Amino acid sequence: MNMPKRSSKRPTPKDLNRLAAAIVEAATKAGEPAKNPLAVELGRRGGLKGGLARAKQLSAKRRREIASKAAKERWKSARRTRQA
Repeated sequence: MNMPKRSSKRPTPKDLNRLAAAIVEAATKAGEPAKNPLAVELGRRGGLKGGLARAKQLSAKRRREIASKAAKERWKSARRTRQA
């Protein structure tokens, strides 16, 4: 029973667009600084609390205005894509 030989290198894509995308991905990932896990967790906690705190602070009338404006914008963009 022989195990198949595996290459440690990834196969290069034969499609030039995929090859270019792979090169860009490899180049951009190498320069990213590592994130501090404590800062990430702190930001996540703040983000989880933020929406609830804002909703509690706003009056029902103001929340309704914000929701109405958002719905109008969504429908406006839906009409634009349908016409195009």
